[in-house]
Amino acid sequence: MTSDIQSGDAEASIPSVTARVHKFALGAPAASAFFLGDTLAVVGTEEAVTLIRGLDQTERIEVAFGAILCAASDGKRVVTGGDDGKVTAIDASGTATTIATDAKRRWIDNVALHPDGAVAWSAGKTAYVRGPKGEEKTFDVPSTVGGLAFAPKGLRLAIAHYNGVTLWFPNMAAKPDVLEWAGSHLGVMFSADNRFLITAMHEPALHGWRLSDGQHMRMTGYPGRVRSMAWTVGGKGLATSGADAVIIWPFATKDGPMGKQPAMLAPLQARVTAVACDANAEVLACGYSNGVVMMVRIGDGAEILVRGEGSPVTAVAWAADGETLAYACEDGEVGVLPL
Repeated sequence: MTSDIQSGDAEASIPSVTARVHKFALGAPAASAFFLGDTLAVVGTEEAVTLIRGLDQTERIEVAFGAILCAASDGKRVVTGGDDGKVTAIDASGTATTIATDAKRRWIDNVALHPDGAVAWSAGKTAYVRGPKGEEKTFDVPSTVGGLAFAPKGLRLAIAHYNGVTLWFPNMAAKPDVLEWAGSHLGVMFSADNRFLITAMHEPALHGWRLSDGQHMRMTGYPGRVRSMAWTVGGKGLATSGADAVIIWPFATKDGPMGKQPAMLAPLQARVTAVACDANAEVLACGYSNGVVMMVRIGDGAEILVRGEGSPVTAVAWAADGETLAYACEDGEVGVLPL
């Protein structure tokens, strides 16, 4: 999954909107970015979330005493977990609320949000779920939790760990289901139609299961670990980082990617570090280890340059209406592009 195209050649040969990008300097590394309506929330690697409203107003909100280890968003709030043992929520107004503090002050390694307001987090081998009314449930898995994700329907939590994923219904006494596959499973996500479950592994590969029958799906060939995944519009494909192009696995049929080759878009001689898909159109945004950010039309691979080379890109994000694109970088540069 490599390309002979030089990044400089690509910048010179494709359309550019770099002059329309509004840039902000956070002064500290950025880890992730989420839109809360019209407000962009940029999560730093330490202590704070910066809210960017419009094109000229920023507000820094302290959410952790130390490193921020994880973050998730449902479009209404961002929830973070830190090495101070705190789970904190912040909304677009800048209001920060402590959801939980680990009794042993253990690191909060993963967080997830459910559309009904439930929040999940993990510390060590224990996963926690707090419902919208404040009720809390816990579940221990055999090894350190590697990732969390709520199913799109019902209160069901996927807990990734060594040698597989446990599917837990916090509100039911039924024994959890376990999907087994040897190795260390990290990031985890359901497809929007609840047919597939995908994990990013510690090795440079993805693994998946068809939930109706547990059929395995092995997605390999990456030169590096997959750290960013996003479903394309309608859930037809899964766009991923980890290679020198955006790799999109097909999921439109009941067999998913089994027996099929992925599409490879926007090749550069640099590693893709972040991907995000417009929820309204067959367009994605991707960032690279050399700082380049591009918009790509999925159907024909047409590219538009958003940012030239610079600090490595850590996050890209679309507003829910598809009218604004943002990126964030290791050196704290944030770019906002109104479309």
